Amino acid sequence: MPPTAIPISLQPLPPGTSIEVDAARIAPGLGLDVAAFRRLMADRKVTVLCERGTGEDAGLWRASFYLGDHRVRLVVDAEGNVLAED
Repeated sequence: MPPTAIPISLQPLPPGTSIEVDAARIAPGLGLDVAAFRRLMADRKVTVLCERGTGEDAGLWRASFYLGDHRVRLVVDAEGNVLAED
């Protein structure tokens, strides 16, 4: 795993499969540097909500990261490619 990658556990994926996104994509949107973001993730201060797409969005996942009034939302495919970000 690259040093800035944050694993996202999305179910159901085949056993042993995980999706990772680069923390550098998320941290600035929460007003943090990568090191602070990783610390807050480890301390469970950043809330993460992962949602599985259905219907025409099947195979896609939406991962939302929350810290205070800040939110970063990514739409990723099963390979972890970011398709949309806000």
